[in-house]
Amino acid sequence: MSGKDEGRLNIVLIPSGDRETRSFSTSYRALRAFGLVVALAAMGVSLIIFTWWPLAVRSARASELEQELVRMGRDLERVEDLVQQLGQMEAQYLQLRDMFGSGDAGVGAPRGLFPPLAEPSPDAQSGGGAVRGSPPSFWPLSERGFVTQGLHSGAAEGHPGLDIAVPSGSYIWSAGDGVVVEVGEDAVYGRFVVIDHGSEVRTLYGHTSETFVERGEEVHARQVVALSGSTGRSSAPHLHFEVIVEGKPVDPLGFVEQPG
Repeated sequence: MSGKDEGRLNIVLIPSGDRETRSFSTSYRALRAFGLVVALAAMGVSLIIFTWWPLAVRSARASELEQELVRMGRDLERVEDLVQQLGQMEAQYLQLRDMFGSGDAGVGAPRGLFPPLAEPSPDAQSGGGAVRGSPPSFWPLSERGFVTQGLHSGAAEGHPGLDIAVPSGSYIWSAGDGVVVEVGEDAVYGRFVVIDHGSEVRTLYGHTSETFVERGEEVHARQVVALSGSTGRSSAPHLHFEVIVEGKPVDPLGFVEQPG
């Protein structure tokens, strides 16, 4: 306002009693400047709060993650201890298996962490425990399974045995008394076991996930020799079972019968 006094705001304070009355006077320009300062300060505080809040949330989340990592570390230690205990239990089991070599198993027996101990054949029970070869006559699995392919020959590539679909980890039994002549692994059969039953009769168990016998070991009928799997040339868990007579594959169903 040129030539005139700028408008001012007068504030009068009248206290109670005999106290002196006080008055304050300020220009509207100063009042506006003060209001602007207050608004800027409020905006600054708001900006700080909005900037700090996500950082505070992330910091709290980081603290929770650190606590979770600590808990996971403790859980991992417990798992490692459990694995060590299971390893000790398995070693003790194998010692018992080597010492006694006998147990109880039957078709439909449940799968577990360890295979059941071997079941001696009637010949072995009556003959003092010595294994004598016997023709394969027992179904080679603890489960019935489902035969997906039988013995056949073709112009290009034949199939020399039975493919029996079963869950991975099913018990594979020796189909008769005999001696393990080969335990190995190749591109076709995966991990496999071959047992000689005497009289030029052998059985082969292929695509196993794990084997429990060694070459030269004597085995009884229905003794667990391996677990089913899908190693080698295989698209799903199953057992490839062969019966070989005088070096040639024959139909295994001529020797063993699938459980009903």
